[in-house]
Amino acid sequence: MIKIYTIAVLCLSAVSFAQEGPFSAEYRFNPDNVDCLPEQSRSAIKQRLAGTVAELKSQGRLSSQMPQGAHILFDWPVVKNPGTTYNNVWSISNHVDHNAAFPNALSDYMCGTRTYDTGAGYNHKGVDIFTWPFTWYQMQNNQSWAVAAADGVIIGKDNGNADQSCTFNSNQWNAVYVLHEDGSVSWYGHLKNNSLTPKVVGDAVSSGEYLGVIGSSGNSTGPHLHFEVYDAQDNLVDPYAGSCNTWNDSWWETQKPYLDPKINAVYTHSALPIFPNCPQVETPFFKDEFNVGEAVYAMGYFSDQAVGASVTINLYRPDSTLAYTSSAVSNNLWYSSYWYWIFGTTQLNQTGIWTLSFTFAGQTVSHQFAYGTSLGAEAFEADRQLAFYPNPANDRITFNRAISNVQAITADGKRVELSVSGETADISGLPTGLYMLRATSEEKQTILKLVKH
Repeated sequence: MIKIYTIAVLCLSAVSFAQEGPFSAEYRFNPDNVDCLPEQSRSAIKQRLAGTVAELKSQGRLSSQMPQGAHILFDWPVVKNPGTTYNNVWSISNHVDHNAAFPNALSDYMCGTRTYDTGAGYNHKGVDIFTWPFTWYQMQNNQSWAVAAADGVIIGKDNGNADQSCTFNSNQWNAVYVLHEDGSVSWYGHLKNNSLTPKVVGDAVSSGEYLGVIGSSGNSTGPHLHFEVYDAQDNLVDPYAGSCNTWNDSWWETQKPYLDPKINAVYTHSALPIFPNCPQVETPFFKDEFNVGEAVYAMGYFSDQAVGASVTINLYRPDSTLAYTSSAVSNNLWYSSYWYWIFGTTQLNQTGIWTLSFTFAGQTVSHQFAYGTSLGAEAFEADRQLAFYPNPANDRITFNRAISNVQAITADGKRVELSVSGETADISGLPTGLYMLRATSEEKQTILKLVKH
């Protein structure tokens, strides 16, 4: 169960069409005082699943032996639809509550308050993973998926329930329940109606296999996955290990950090996106081809942006020179946020394929858009050539996209590995002179001439 609302929180500079920004806003997913799955419903689900397991065992479709040895380990249960252009599609609003007292007596696995309880005595029993950005748009277009966190067998499916909940209610959710080889069971709740896997109860699923589209069915106020786990003895499991989780060790193959800063998306828009009231779908105003004179909204979408964390924007012309760079620093902890700049003809002074990139928490994500032209295949491919600035250079050079490896080759053929961070390579250790750079990005490898002063 989550509550969604949007708050504009910061404007760091005066508005000027020639250079507008940085601006930012937070998109918040907060708990309220109602159980996302009433305990009566939870008990009924458990009873039904136990009956199904017994029936499958009697049919010889499941082993009747009790599991031995270590528990399984989970992969992440949320992925993006491979056909989407997001970098990531999720953030976390709530963890399991380890403080049995209530109300407002909270402790997640790291002794923080990223969880909730209710006045009726419910302590949150799962991990709430919400979709970001454009949460309703993602649901409408099937862009974020719940997947099996480990190999197992489907022992339950709930479908046919309304999936656009915005207020607290007694509605049933759409969900899939998976039994694993160690006897543990994972629950995947609040899925989109009629999006569930076509596999039936008793069918095997593999880790990472599609289970359903993330939605807002049941007692929910916005699209998110409620991921709940029980061990073979029906004890609630918090898959995260931490100083306030005294129940179990980590159940993750690789446990994600408590704060997991990441870039969810980088886009250009024709206007500031509209985030309407639930359950209306957002209007993103996506646009990648602009006429000369049109304003370009350059926007980055982020998760877990801590106080003092910086965001850097770079805008590269079609000739790969840097047209604009700026940084902004957060003065709040934001689990989901966006930053944007608005560019006009002062910056956009060439026609062709431009490259926009955002750097945050050691990650760089780029997005290309056309200005005064179209994103035709030929023009697009030409723009993907690696380039850097400045040239001549002194201590550092910056490429027009993230680089994985750079070698400097001297006139006599010696190769020097350069330190690389995102789009930047450190050349401070090179003597002055002429070099050939062998640079590698995800797209291609190229050789460029460098003059070192």
